Formats: sequence, C-alpha cells, structure tokens
Amino acid sequence: MKTIMKNIFILLLLTFSVQSISAQKVKYKKNIINVDGRDIGKVEVQKENFGLTKNFNLYSMEGEKLIVAVLSTEYESDRFDNTTMYYRFTFLPTDQVGVFKLGTLSQEKGFAKLIGGSGIVEGNSLNAQKVNEFIATKGVTPRTTVNYMLVERNRRWPIELKEGGTIMQDRKEIGFFTSLGQIQDQAGYEFFIPSGIMVAKIFFTGGNNAQNFDLFTAKDNIRRVISIPQKEEVKVSLSAIDPNALTLKRITEWLVANGYL
Repeated sequence: MKTIMKNIFILLLLTFSVQSISAQKVKYKKNIINVDGRDIGKVEVQKENFGLTKNFNLYSMEGEKLIVAVLSTEYESDRFDNTTMYYRFTFLPTDQVGVFKLGTLSQEKGFAKLIGGSGIVEGNSLNAQKVNEFIATKGVTPRTTVNYMLVERNRRWPIELKEGGTIMQDRKEIGFFTSLGQIQDQAGYEFFIPSGIMVAKIFFTGGNNAQNFDLFTAKDNIRRVISIPQKEEVKVSLSAIDPNALTLKRITEWLVANGYL
C-alpha cells in the first residue's frame, strides 16, 4: 500500500512539474521579452532589403549582446513549408551556432517566443548546456542552395557599390551586400544576387586594410581563407556606403572575377 501511495505521489509530482513548465507564459511588448512576469532580454530589430526581411540582436537587460539572428538564404526552401524562413542564430557568450525556422509573417514575434520559451537566458549571459539542448531540440539542418543564375552584363565595366549595399555593373544591379556586424572582433558580411539568394559570406579583421578573409561560397559549399592584398595603407575612410567600403569593393571584384557574383 505504501509503495502504491509513493508511486501515486511521484506521478502527481511529475504531472505538476510538466504542467508548470507548459504553463510558462512568454510575452513580447515594446521589444522586451517577458517570461512569467520577468523581463529577460531586449530585441533589436534590423531591417534589411528595404524592410522585406529582418535580422535580430538579443541583449540582456543590462545591455550585453547575447544572440545575433540573421536570415540565412544559402539554404534550399522547404517545399513542404512555405510559411517559414531559415535563420542562423549565433550565441555569443557560448560561441555556438544553430539554424532555426521563424514564421515568414511573424519573424520578430517568433524570435521572441522561441528565445523566451527556451530558458537559455540566465541573467546577463546564456546557459551553455541549455543552448546545446535548444539547438538539438529546436534547430534544423536544411540543405544548402547551390544553383543560381547570375545577372547578364558586360563584365568589363567597373563595379560600383551604392548606398544601401547595392552592387552595380554595366548599369545593372548584380547583387547586394548586408552587414552581420562585429562578431568576436571580426566584421561579417553576406553577399546576395538580386533575387535574395546568398552567394557568399565573409569575415575579416583590419577594416579597410584587411589582407586575409574567411570566405564561404554557397555555390560549391566551400569555406576557405583567401588573400586579397591591400597595396597601400588606408588611414581614413569617410565612405557613406559602409565603413569598410574599400575592402568590400576588393571582395566584390574577387567574387565577380571568380564567377560567384
């Protein structure tokens, strides 16, 4: 009898625990994520591609950047699901990366709900073990997009970078670039063809004097380090296009010359 009562007590306790977890309430208002009445973080929204897409940064309530979430267009769309988009989450304090799905029409709210319900935010940082569990249970592994068509133009014309990240050649838009911001002291950028397919992702240090670059190209699914030397030292750059505009011009020329853009 005692054994039966003990088992019933354990069952009730487990049921109560599950109900408590499932009853967790996540609210999102004025860029603040609130879980069970407690503010856990603030979301910064960065609009890209004329506002058609959004990227997100998550900060702790004390201002520490915890997560960078950027749209990942290097992946093939899920033909069975046209209501979601792939996002790459970089968990800065724990140096981990995962790919997740967010709703096409509700990226911002979906990001807030996903993070709020994960339990990974602890005070001013992230719990590494919970981040591992979060990636394992909620993350996805999509296939990389490898086929795309480049814009037809006269490649002998000079390449121009315009404000907003537009890349022009032969008076035609051949692509655009977006900044990923600074990730562990490295500047990150993604390059796209006009249709929005990501063709290259690059990281570097040194600003406009950068010499070596960590490059990923989606067409061949290769990540490698390339060298594009800067002949003269750049001391000051006042470009309205981007603080690293001179380096981005060199990168763009390399991508065009090698058939990636």
